[in-house]
Amino acid sequence: MQENSELLSEDELALIHALQLRPRASWTELGSALDVDPVTAARRWQRLNRRGAAWVGMSPGPRLLERVCVAYLELDCAAGKSATVIADLATHPHMLTLERAAGTHQILATVATDDLAAMSRYTLDILPAVPHLTTVRAHLVTHMFTEGGDWRIDALAPEQRTQLTTPSARPSARDRGRVTDHDRVLIAALAHDGRASYAALATTLGTGTATVKRRIDELTRLGLLRFRCDFARPLGGWPVAVTFWATAPAADLERIGHALVALPQTRNCAAISGPHNLILQASLHAVSDVLRFETQLATDHPELHVTERVVTLRHEKLLGRILDPQGRSISVVTPDIWSEPGLASH
Repeated sequence: MQENSELLSEDELALIHALQLRPRASWTELGSALDVDPVTAARRWQRLNRRGAAWVGMSPGPRLLERVCVAYLELDCAAGKSATVIADLATHPHMLTLERAAGTHQILATVATDDLAAMSRYTLDILPAVPHLTTVRAHLVTHMFTEGGDWRIDALAPEQRTQLTTPSARPSARDRGRVTDHDRVLIAALAHDGRASYAALATTLGTGTATVKRRIDELTRLGLLRFRCDFARPLGGWPVAVTFWATAPAADLERIGHALVALPQTRNCAAISGPHNLILQASLHAVSDVLRFETQLATDHPELHVTERVVTLRHEKLLGRILDPQGRSISVVTPDIWSEPGLASH
């Protein structure tokens, strides 16, 4: 247990940063960028992954985010029942992220469904039936400026980042594509291990290795799927997550949103429905950084009015990963935003 609680080392953070840039890079490529041999890089990752301190999974691609329905939910519970509600909600495949919040609501959730009709059923019919859940307030995402898969730590030298960075081509409007039932099985496997070999995935799907590689390449090229490396943020020097609810003039919202995306602290940023029209989630080193970061926002964008700032007390679930109090991954609830909303995933 002592080993599991130790802070991440500089070498481990460098490997995590490398995998944020190239989540499925070979150990030879990673070792070359980190100036270590491939075996050392692989062993370092195995130790991190075995502890639940870091993992590679899948994330919605930019084109998929344009097609599905995403919402941020503010949830309240009966007194003393938040842990029970969290445990229940964590089993839902549409409930991607769950945070205990220090704000006007007890729980902040990120939810995704196949379309608006499914989101309506989930928020109006399914969630109100969850025992001890008393309030559901939904803010629909009208445009996602960036999501957590784009967030990077700063552990590599510029030349190392250059070595691992590959240009990402945004799919054209003609490239439609869709997620098939076969793809859903593939995505479920990748949610458990985003670095699974093509051979292992082929065995799971009962198909050929070349077929699996071709489909992953196609899904990523179409912007429907992407990979991301996450880690136990409290152990890596980013123990504070804060959510800002803000309002900006509609004519300035797109400009401000793109500017906020460029900030290194920004993890998620989206235009939303409701009394606020923008949500910004940031990762910080200390609670004292919250005021400094908000002051920077006010200085850079005086037309942006922050109406509430909510510090996360604990991340309970992160893109399908169930986390312990130190932010380590302890299990996976496979995200399945295409399924009919229900009370639990089995």
